[in-house]
Amino acid sequence: MRFTRIATALGMAAIALVALTQCDGGNTGGGTSSDPSRIITAYSNEPQSPLLPADANETFGGRVVELLFEGLRAYDSDGKPVNALAESIETADAQNWNIKVKKGEKFTNGEEITAKTFVDSWNFAALSTNLQINGSFFESIEGYNAVSAVQTSIGADGKTTTVPAPTAQVMSGLVLKDDSTISVKLAQPEADWSTRLGYSAFYPLPSAALKDPKTYGENPVGNGPYKFAKTGAWVHDQSISLVRNDAYDGPRKAKNGGVTFKFYTDPGPAYVDLQADNLDLTDVVPSNALKTYKTDFQNRNAAKPAALNGILNIPPYNPNFQGEAGKLRRQALSHAINREEICQVVFSGTRIPATEFTAPVLDGYSDKIPGNDVLRFDPAMARDLWAQAEKIKPYDSSKPLQIASNTDGGNKEWVEAVANGFRNNLGIQVEIQSLARFAELLDLRKSQTLPGLTPSSWQGDYPSLYNFLGPVWKTGAASNYERFSYPEFDSLLEEGLQAKDTTGADLKFNQAQEVLFKELPGLPLWYVNHPIVWSNHVNSAETGWNGAILYYNVSPK
Repeated sequence: MRFTRIATALGMAAIALVALTQCDGGNTGGGTSSDPSRIITAYSNEPQSPLLPADANETFGGRVVELLFEGLRAYDSDGKPVNALAESIETADAQNWNIKVKKGEKFTNGEEITAKTFVDSWNFAALSTNLQINGSFFESIEGYNAVSAVQTSIGADGKTTTVPAPTAQVMSGLVLKDDSTISVKLAQPEADWSTRLGYSAFYPLPSAALKDPKTYGENPVGNGPYKFAKTGAWVHDQSISLVRNDAYDGPRKAKNGGVTFKFYTDPGPAYVDLQADNLDLTDVVPSNALKTYKTDFQNRNAAKPAALNGILNIPPYNPNFQGEAGKLRRQALSHAINREEICQVVFSGTRIPATEFTAPVLDGYSDKIPGNDVLRFDPAMARDLWAQAEKIKPYDSSKPLQIASNTDGGNKEWVEAVANGFRNNLGIQVEIQSLARFAELLDLRKSQTLPGLTPSSWQGDYPSLYNFLGPVWKTGAASNYERFSYPEFDSLLEEGLQAKDTTGADLKFNQAQEVLFKELPGLPLWYVNHPIVWSNHVNSAETGWNGAILYYNVSPK
């Protein structure tokens, strides 16, 4: 999911049942009164797209989708996959998989969920003409290339146009055996493929969604712990209201009567509302409150390391950052950022300076990736590299260096700190373009019209180094909005996917990171010790392995 999933860029989040590991005397709810029928209110913002599981690629939409649906798998307290709607998932060779779907499961409209439901939903998500952002998550299945094909053409004006052009409607490797059995053949053996099946792109869809996805996405019907309220469920640019699905009998039974996501374009007013008990829960604490949130919300706060990072992306279509001069400038920008100081002063220790492109909580993480010395704060080196670039190709000074940022993600203070670092350490002009909603920023990224750099972050979809690399930086990947493309990087990812075990896979994934450090498509900034706070109307709240709030586990008073 996209914090990026991106913040989101918030992405999407996988399900986890993690107990708090750090809490400032947090109330666990023991011995206190609880009202399981009370609806809680939580901070959020307008989703970018209609609420289809394979099209929710950012946090604000992803958090809603995850509460409305249940997939074949979920994730336990360590972020490990456990079966949910899957009776069993088996393979003898890591290439041919046999999936048994539990019988008797239904959507909230009464429609039965069968093996065919999953086959139809996955083919719908992968088919390029359906324009589902997360369609590339099905790339491992044999026949994916035929359904996902696109063609490009260059018009008389010189502009490149890309349009869907599938040569097949269904993936040949996805076969319905009977009402409860799916056979999946991958294009190659991938030992950890089933780990991904807890991610939202793999959720089932009812038949109505396939017939009219646009209409369905405005009022989705799912099978998860919550469902849309009967009236006024989605008031655009204001709120989304969910109520408990009493028919749900899975591992995420709700401890509250529902969740109303209230939309804010700035975390500051939300924080004030929380202090006044006019809002119940937030996972975006304003930077200026990070020093005081523990005292502002005594016994009502928590923070712990999460599979969540922050990166500053540099669009490859910006002429100032192309060629050898562009590579030197990217390195100069990285050396001009004092990550340690920003983590301590702006974030009050709730961030940790990055050493690579994933997150320390993941198996396989290494802080010794060759080339990561480019993340070291070194103003003298930064100035020298910028000067070298100027000798090759002068920077187009007709416009200052721009950073486009969304205010709803709590980015204002740190973006200003990074901009000041560029001004002071490189002697260049920098402007900040503020956007009220993250969806606006994603639209600029998708249309490749960013005026300059932009903050991005990734919140784990499933616990794997690959999830922080493939969907973001691989050629043609779902969240590779800037269209970076490095053949050596892609090849190393493929070698990792084909490894016989996770140790071998992680070795290749970390080698792939070496390519990222040579190319620097984005500048890793920090990892997140994710703080949340809650109102006096809540007994307890907690986050999962990737920093996502477990809304179903929020116990109201």
